[in-house]
Amino acid sequence: MLPKRAWSLPSSRSPWVLDGGDDVVPIPGTKRRSYLEQNAAAAQIELTDDEREGLDAAFPVGAAAGDRYPDMFTVNR
Repeated sequence: MLPKRAWSLPSSRSPWVLDGGDDVVPIPGTKRRSYLEQNAAAAQIELTDDEREGLDAAFPVGAAAGDRYPDMFTVNR
């Protein structure tokens, strides 16, 4: 079960990543000041046990895999 708070999915990432330990630091990218402010505010969110379990179940370790961008080998040829 994912958290029921009124936050965007990107805003839920930072507290979840920060909850992973003191040696983990999220590096969000953004183009807009409003998104930067949302990312900064997310550092103040403390997850409940249910929220943490829901996010862990939805996004297990190893779920994200592969290249970030498609193969660009043929571009500009």
